[in-house]
Amino acid sequence: MSHSAATPHPYYEDVSPGSGTLPPRSHSPASDARRLDLSGTWRFRLSPGATTASTDFARPEFDATAWDEVPVPAHWGLHAGPKTHPTTPPIYTNTGYPFPVDPPRVPAEHNPTGDHRLVFDLPADWPTTGEAVLRFEGVESFARVWLNGRELGSFQGSRLPHEFAVGPLRAPDEGAEHALRARGNVLAVRVHQWSAGSYLEDQDQWWLPGIFREVTLVHRPAGAVADYFVHAGYDHRDGRGTLRVDSEPAGRVTVPELGLDLATGESASLPVEPWTAEAPRLYAGELVTEGERVPLRIGFRTVAVEDGLLRVNGQRVLFRGVNRHEFHPETGRALDLETMRRDVLLMKRHNINAVRTSHYPPHPAFLDLCDELGLWVIDECDLETHGFHAVGWRRNPVADDRWTPALLDRAARTVERDKNHPAVIMWSLGNECGTGAGLSAMAAAIRDRDPDRPLHYEGDPTCADVDVYSRMYAPHAEVEAIGRRAEPPLPDPALDARRRSLPFILCEYAHAMGNGPGGLSEYQRLFERYERCQGGFVWEWIDHGIARRTADGTPYFAYGGDFGEELHDGNFVCDGLLFPDRTPSPGLVEYKKVIEPVRITPVGGPHDTDGTATGPVSGVRVSNLHDFVDLAHLTFRWSYEVAGEAVARGELAVPPLAPGESADVKLPLVEDRARPAGEAVWTVRAELATDTPWASAGHEVAWGQWLAEPDEADDAAPASDAARVAPRTADDGRTILLGPGAFDASTGALRSLGGRPVVGPRLDVWRAPTDNDEGAPWQPDVRYGTVWRRAGLHRMRHRTARVRAEDGALTVEARVAPAATDRALSVVYHWSATASRLRLTVSVIPEGDWDFPLPRLGVRLGVSADLGEAEWYGGGPGEAYPDTAAASRLGRYAMSVDQMQTPYVRPQENGARADVRWARLRGADGGWLRVDGEPPFWFTARRWTSEQLDAATHTPDLVPGDRIWLNLDHRQHGIGTQSCGPGVLPAHRLDAGPATFSLTFSAGGPGASPATEDPAAAS
Repeated sequence: MSHSAATPHPYYEDVSPGSGTLPPRSHSPASDARRLDLSGTWRFRLSPGATTASTDFARPEFDATAWDEVPVPAHWGLHAGPKTHPTTPPIYTNTGYPFPVDPPRVPAEHNPTGDHRLVFDLPADWPTTGEAVLRFEGVESFARVWLNGRELGSFQGSRLPHEFAVGPLRAPDEGAEHALRARGNVLAVRVHQWSAGSYLEDQDQWWLPGIFREVTLVHRPAGAVADYFVHAGYDHRDGRGTLRVDSEPAGRVTVPELGLDLATGESASLPVEPWTAEAPRLYAGELVTEGERVPLRIGFRTVAVEDGLLRVNGQRVLFRGVNRHEFHPETGRALDLETMRRDVLLMKRHNINAVRTSHYPPHPAFLDLCDELGLWVIDECDLETHGFHAVGWRRNPVADDRWTPALLDRAARTVERDKNHPAVIMWSLGNECGTGAGLSAMAAAIRDRDPDRPLHYEGDPTCADVDVYSRMYAPHAEVEAIGRRAEPPLPDPALDARRRSLPFILCEYAHAMGNGPGGLSEYQRLFERYERCQGGFVWEWIDHGIARRTADGTPYFAYGGDFGEELHDGNFVCDGLLFPDRTPSPGLVEYKKVIEPVRITPVGGPHDTDGTATGPVSGVRVSNLHDFVDLAHLTFRWSYEVAGEAVARGELAVPPLAPGESADVKLPLVEDRARPAGEAVWTVRAELATDTPWASAGHEVAWGQWLAEPDEADDAAPASDAARVAPRTADDGRTILLGPGAFDASTGALRSLGGRPVVGPRLDVWRAPTDNDEGAPWQPDVRYGTVWRRAGLHRMRHRTARVRAEDGALTVEARVAPAATDRALSVVYHWSATASRLRLTVSVIPEGDWDFPLPRLGVRLGVSADLGEAEWYGGGPGEAYPDTAAASRLGRYAMSVDQMQTPYVRPQENGARADVRWARLRGADGGWLRVDGEPPFWFTARRWTSEQLDAATHTPDLVPGDRIWLNLDHRQHGIGTQSCGPGVLPAHRLDAGPATFSLTFSAGGPGASPATEDPAAAS
């Protein structure tokens, strides 16, 4: 007779939320009750499995002096111990679980388990009466807790707070062996990397176990505040706020500035200034019970969905938002207050007004900063089960009743902790969990607890449980259809009618991976055109590159696969508007311009039907795009620039326009003596008039720029020399001389310019594909990075067909094509010259079937590596591409070639400057080389070729060579956002077709012969 039985689940595979914890309650950053921060250095032991070490370490007498040490808060995998433990390598997956999908089972043979142990004393003045609780702000992913040898319980829900009652302080003679002591308390915590809770935390980020937020011992006097809920509504019709604070136990609430002294549970209505993200007005108050005094920061505001729109204080709001994961390149999700403040300041300074806390509640201090400095917040529950998509959503926890208690616990811990933040205006059930009854149960519970905030969840297209219609990465055309409430219908007429009545947001869009995102301006125009479209949240805030160094000490940032992961998603973890070190990327600079809350445009001159000025501009239209504040906080300044140099400037008198208002303001007359010849532009800037908590006076909020006179010439363009010179053959018979150029007589290739050796220029269509060129496998659009490689654009061959020196010019006919196809580009290089300048006109005609766009169209030129300082007149100061050029400002700029590089974590095409009229490289010895374009061109300079850039996987792979390579492009293909979103819009495609463009080259100074004057030197 045989017997069989299922192996029981170990405790960390229990689908329940845990045991022994107290009910969730509101977070209070301060009170007069004593607190002891247990952050610091803890003893640590790492075991490879969940059951490979005993729990003896929890006994007070256990000797852990031989253990390693780790900081708390921290992820132990980012802090290798000096004694016995290796790291637990970070693992990055986007959606896939890094273990078999067998809920609630997790790996038995490899479940890294960290035993943490701290011995601590209480302060000498710790109260001897009252209780105490032990509070954990965040532990990944399962924690089992002991104090003085007594097991308090266990919990999961990594980004959520959990508290345990630990009783009162006991004296040694009271016989309470396991109670809280004055000295020698032993706190022991076992943390498992994998648990049942891991199935609920598949959130597109590094899997990093540890106690990564603070641990605190909190005194609870008799009569202390157990929980409280601040209700502070605002009626925009009469300007009155209504305050009620519910508290357990009862007490009193005072707000001295408003003259309020209320019993808890009692309401008062009176005139107040409302809280908004634009004007975050907070009133200082205090909740007083018999045992505790808790400071309050009260913001009066009301959120509602009315007439198909999301309104705050009666006004439609437009989200200029970002998704924010918590991340630091050295400490992971263990963030200090200064880093959190830096995030909020950077957001405010870049015109961002909203944050979705993807995909879990942030550290509570971050929400305090959002209250203080002003950001709308969608607070998201610690929930994502995206990996079940790979198995057809079979056994998805949100559709399995056994998991519902854990889901409800996570919802409650989110809402209860954060309910008193005025910045939080929506609750989000979670992210990418499919659908199921568990989500409906969460929605019902949240509505019952807090009916005054709308609910968000993107993953259910029926919107059955939510108050806003939310989508991810919808193409522009779909957003426009939704804006017109003309999206494809749902099968259920009632659900369709309800969804069609809801406001719409893009909870994720404009995937900010690598170079990009493109198409931001077109999205913003839709948000502003259709009132239903209330903005969106760029994915995401910061690249999650982990700081590492090569063997020789060169720093770089690591991504998925760099830690030997069995399964990973590469650099998809680096998709932010900030680089890992929090340097703003070009994408963030572009986003700031696109979403600026003041629109500045020219008026007053003759215009074409498309609005382009055809005559002198005499005025400027200023439009206030804020939702709540007027423009009294801004100063407007104008400058009149010629060839990139300001020749006149002043202040512009703009009325304090109310939200939604516009006014036309005349520009000043610039005296003729201040108007030298050359291309002239107006620039008008909106700057902070006074210091604010988030930026100093003079901080630029918005700007507009336009040509003062259309099609004016730039006086810095090279003047006509004496008569043109004709080509001649050198004595060696192998060289053709034309002005300052020397050419190979057989190939027609330029070999030197003004005596300086050069390589090229020759036609170039290849760029190192961007993350958006490469696209994502699941994207519906054609992925052109793949198409370009398949077509062989990275291995084009150049064949000279004919070299002719006649009619005072040198003409070189060539064919540029890849192997294995008859597709080609026929190109004619037509060279003419004066004594000191060499002019090239390039004519291109495609041959064969070009059913895809080109990456770029221009010429590549190699010059001496010593010409390392660049200057140009054109767009800048940063990079720009056809659909990422809103922030490119016409001016004269100078920086080193090294500074022109954009250090994307995975190297790719970068660094182009748009609309360049002329560019110059200069060496330390005074030698120089200059290029002028007709029409203006895209200018890129770097110390490696596009092929070397393409081959690099990390920044240290880019090794400077003995040349600087210039790309002088007639056109560039757009960027798009296809790494996780739509591709390049038709207006920004570079389709193959006949093209002609011209460039003029000159050189001078040491190493160049004959010496000529740099035409830019006097400009």
